[in-house]
Amino acid sequence: MSTPSGSKAYALKFISGKYQGGEFPLKQDKQIVIGRSSELDMVLVEDMVSRKHAKIMIASGAITIEDLGSTNGTFVNGEKVKQARLKEGDRILIGTSILKLIQQGADSVNVDENVVKQKLEEAAAAQAARSTKTSSMTGKIEEIPLPDLLQLFHTSKKNGVLVITNEREGKIYLRQGRVYYAVIDENHNLGPQKSFNRIITWEVGDFELRPADNQEFMVELDSSTEALLMDALRQLDEFKRIQGQLPDINMAMRLSQPLTAPLKELTPELLDVLQLVHNYGSLAGVLDHADQDDVLTAEAVVQLLKREYITAG
Repeated sequence: MSTPSGSKAYALKFISGKYQGGEFPLKQDKQIVIGRSSELDMVLVEDMVSRKHAKIMIASGAITIEDLGSTNGTFVNGEKVKQARLKEGDRILIGTSILKLIQQGADSVNVDENVVKQKLEEAAAAQAARSTKTSSMTGKIEEIPLPDLLQLFHTSKKNGVLVITNEREGKIYLRQGRVYYAVIDENHNLGPQKSFNRIITWEVGDFELRPADNQEFMVELDSSTEALLMDALRQLDEFKRIQGQLPDINMAMRLSQPLTAPLKELTPELLDVLQLVHNYGSLAGVLDHADQDDVLTAEAVVQLLKREYITAG
């Protein structure tokens, strides 16, 4: 990532919150004070923002942010900060607004402040018109990947249900920033661990942090958010490594006819997966019904294909 320098122009782009889609240009040697108070440079009218919350300034090519003793804190890339130097791509969480530091054309610096404020109000009006949602914490995971978003929610101790929608709907339940349950399309048979690991791989979709509901679950996740994320990302890497050896997720799979490879050479784990292939007939069916995680199950499918116990297509 490039380091801010005097020759470049930067702006804060709202990727979540009331002003989603809006931009606020930063000017050399000018500080911007952010807060709820109406006389400030950037006014964020919401309960979780303090009257004077934080300030950002560019001096000698360096961009810094400082928390002004706010009640709920200022977060940069998932870490609570008193003061921090910013670089392009950094994400800042203030209240329910997530802002990203982006590079802009040099002419944007000369835009009149009243025009900037007017455009932000237009973005807020457009967002309000677009959204029928109860939460102001919405956005796109193309703008902020789920691991980064969960890290932000973890350090700011958010409560609620993070709902991610594309062609499917995933829900991640948070208690004081800690993930305690996950489900895809309300299919609770999949189990929270497998659901969480799959949702984390999604790269497109809309997110919304809805208010906490009091639903109780028989099984809760008990690892820390960091441990869950690390495990999910490790699984994603391992799954990508073997993906080329796997059939398409919905392609038909069946036992080889005739089945000449001796069954007595299979371990109990491989026999279980063989039975799942026989019962459900596709990789999707096998992964959904296996007791083991997706990577171990997929590795077993690769073994069975190589040793000609099963065929695909």
